[in-house]
Amino acid sequence: MELKSQMHNELRSILDYWVNNAIDEKNGGFIGTIDYTETKQYNDPKGSVLNARILWAFSASYPITQNKEHLQMAERAFDYITRYFYDREYGGIFWSLNYDGTPNDTKNQIYALAFTIYGLSEFYAASGNEEALKMAIALYEKIEECSFDSLHKGYFEAFTRDWQPIDDLRLSDKDANEKKTMNTHLHIVEAYANLYRVWKDEKLKQVTANLLETIDKYFINTDTKHLRLFFNEEWVEKQDVVSYGHDIEAAWLLQWCAEAIEDESLTAIYKKHAMVLTEGALEGLDTDGGLWYELEMHNNHMIEEKHWWPQSELWIGLVNAWQLTGDKKYLDLTQKNWEFVQQYILDKTNGEWVWGVNKDYSLIEKDKAGFWKCPYHNSRACIELIKRLP
Repeated sequence: MELKSQMHNELRSILDYWVNNAIDEKNGGFIGTIDYTETKQYNDPKGSVLNARILWAFSASYPITQNKEHLQMAERAFDYITRYFYDREYGGIFWSLNYDGTPNDTKNQIYALAFTIYGLSEFYAASGNEEALKMAIALYEKIEECSFDSLHKGYFEAFTRDWQPIDDLRLSDKDANEKKTMNTHLHIVEAYANLYRVWKDEKLKQVTANLLETIDKYFINTDTKHLRLFFNEEWVEKQDVVSYGHDIEAAWLLQWCAEAIEDESLTAIYKKHAMVLTEGALEGLDTDGGLWYELEMHNNHMIEEKHWWPQSELWIGLVNAWQLTGDKKYLDLTQKNWEFVQQYILDKTNGEWVWGVNKDYSLIEKDKAGFWKCPYHNSRACIELIKRLP
């Protein structure tokens, strides 16, 4: 299949960009920001999520590429995370560092701990580094100790450095300031399932299954076919937006988590959810094959932007739907979106993908690399298609 060989090429191209551009030779680790003009902002803060995702992307790619340079990038990320991001005093992960590696924002955002576990587990699978596994287990245990809501179930969003309650729980400025969010739960369960793949601990398996049951109960709206995004601690929903990218990401990823912990009944539930959420996500598909960003529910207003990451998740979700149904229309839609990405999202001059385009296809002038712009969604899409396509 031609698409599969194109995914091999695209994966190498994405990784090449990060190898050639993202290493911070001045201060260690990786550069905090490369803006849309390709200007390297050496003095910008370094984000924990960016570093954890670099760790994951290069660890996950190495078994496919067999390129030693990719394993070295993963080792560089691991070394920097353990040396600077890991808070040995309180057992958390600093949200951000100053450019010189000193702590900047010291809050414990559970999302960042989850991504670090995800990356560490993948690095252990690729390298056999026992320290990575130990640290992943320690972070998992810290989340269970401090973030799990034993009264109402689910996980709280964020804490101070010393694990006290914090007023601003938000992941980013655009989010609702609520105690429980779909986004964080999705990435905790992804992290736990990935950890279980390399550490077959029965308690971890049960905790992951419980979390999948919580997500099934609260976050998936089978009537609207979309995810519910924000709740208070007692599971009162705060209506916000429809996020097409999260719908399609959850569609395949939650099924993958159920399969990873080898739970047949949850796998059956999430295969059904996969098709429901895929259908919901396709409401955001434009005629050019691109996926719109979000729909504001209160006024039915479409945010007419096409960001890089929902396109990546769309590929995996559609190929997963094809695997579940055998219906070729899902493969055809994947091909059409790939053509959209090639035309509008790939940076043919400098490599990697741009942040996205507006309705008129003008460039969204945001980072090429940075706090949120990482080699994770698009490399993962390539990796999953390489694994899934015949």
